[in-house]
Amino acid sequence: MRYNEVVMDHFMNPCNVGAIDDADAIGEIGDDGCGDVVKIYLRIEGGRVQAASFETLGCATSIAASSMATVLLEHQTWERAALLTAAEINDALGGLPDDKKHCAVLAERAVKAALRQYFMKKQIAYNSDAFAIVDDSDAGERCDF
Repeated sequence: MRYNEVVMDHFMNPCNVGAIDDADAIGEIGDDGCGDVVKIYLRIEGGRVQAASFETLGCATSIAASSMATVLLEHQTWERAALLTAAEINDALGGLPDDKKHCAVLAERAVKAALRQYFMKKQIAYNSDAFAIVDDSDAGERCDF
């Protein structure tokens, strides 16, 4: 089997699907290489992610990675949410095939794009180098794990 049970469950029964109407931030990242697009919605109250959801146009792995990212984000402080990595998403999914690990990278980048939007809207200072915010121009790059 190409995908483990956790990945298949998050693909077949994804968590937190759909837009959040009163989202405080929305991050969208696309990958020109595979054509996938991930959009993450966040509602942040009292410094914590109260709700996280996603809309993904892409393969089963992108859907599973987006679903898992939202699960990992909920109830985290925005500081902790900013530290979410593709490696954490990959680990929480029980490991993705090598040729699909970039799907966790897309989910991470969409989260960070949403947080960047939130920080800018709320005028919260952040260190872009330490936070590893990316823009759409390099969204197609792959990370090696």
